[in-house]
Amino acid sequence: MRVMIFGATGDLGRECVGQCLEAGHEVSVYVRSPEKLRRETLDRVVVHEGDGLDGEAIAAALSQGCDAILFAIGVDANSPEDLCTTATRHIFAAMRANGIKRFVWCGGGSTLVAEDQVTLGARFVQFFGRNFLGLRHRDKQHQLELLATADDLDWIGLRPLQMGKGPREENYRIGFDRFSGFSKITFADCAHGMIRMLDDDTWLRKAPIIQY
Repeated sequence: MRVMIFGATGDLGRECVGQCLEAGHEVSVYVRSPEKLRRETLDRVVVHEGDGLDGEAIAAALSQGCDAILFAIGVDANSPEDLCTTATRHIFAAMRANGIKRFVWCGGGSTLVAEDQVTLGARFVQFFGRNFLGLRHRDKQHQLELLATADDLDWIGLRPLQMGKGPREENYRIGFDRFSGFSKITFADCAHGMIRMLDDDTWLRKAPIIQY
């Protein structure tokens, strides 16, 4: 499968790149700073340089063709408002123009959905996100609302809670199980879960939680 990865230089994105190559996929990456890519992967991927807010650059990259997109762009305190949402809007326009259907997105557990078991732990995660992760929480919420309008695309969103470095164990849960601020997943296993969704329709147009 030909896979385009957005956010390939972050902790999650690097895992997506490495695991996609390991699985035998043809990988393209859309990155703002190609120099941040791991040297050992540079000769194994097609690199498109551009900003997530640049709709023309995204359109040009996706016009080269791919079968699916992995979205691993992260947000920090210095990111512009609605970075992920705006990038997704540009990506969706280019997907429709080029007949690309599959979009797998990494969101966050502070954005609750109708299927969630809204326990005290889930409400704490939402409270924490709203009050202490402001920019990130708002962007992921707006991005999820945008995804919900895309009935013509085969999108899937995985929502991790606390993500950190660690080994790929491939022993995690995906679904609408109970979760809290103690729920965890590694970047490696979140990437593994996303890559599984490239050809798995189990959670089509849904955004389940991924956790141990």
